[in-house]
Amino acid sequence: MTPDKKLTDLGHTLPTPMAPVANYVPYVVSGSTVFISGQISKVGEELVGGRLGEGLTVEQGQRAAQLSALNIIAQLKAACGGDLTKVRRIVKLGGFVQAAPSATGPQIPQIINGASDLMVQVFGDAGRHARFAVGSPSLPLDVAVEIDCVAEIDPA
Repeated sequence: MTPDKKLTDLGHTLPTPMAPVANYVPYVVSGSTVFISGQISKVGEELVGGRLGEGLTVEQGQRAAQLSALNIIAQLKAACGGDLTKVRRIVKLGGFVQAAPSATGPQIPQIINGASDLMVQVFGDAGRHARFAVGSPSLPLDVAVEIDCVAEIDPA
């Protein structure tokens, strides 16, 4: 089953890839490696914002991470010329969760699982990846989550 079909079966529609809001590009392809700039927890009008430890629940944070992952997949699809079957491997995710200093323990990695789980659901074993998950005192637009990605693709 293709990644696009898996997304549809999971009830997801990929958003239009977000344009950069500063002096950077949304992704860089170098050989068979794609580096995707940080993607925030906003798809269309749905934005999950807030701070863990100040009202944001783990479940809301997981939804935020899922939105970031959908944006990553949209950028990845653009980098692959519209063909997600060219994705060989999700190599690494780097996850930032907006969190109050009091937010400690397993919640931050649990939140980023929202993105990790989606990558495995969409790409199977090729979606298993290395990653980091850290708390940050603030993120752009007061979003709850921002995640970047390194992936391997079939070169064009």
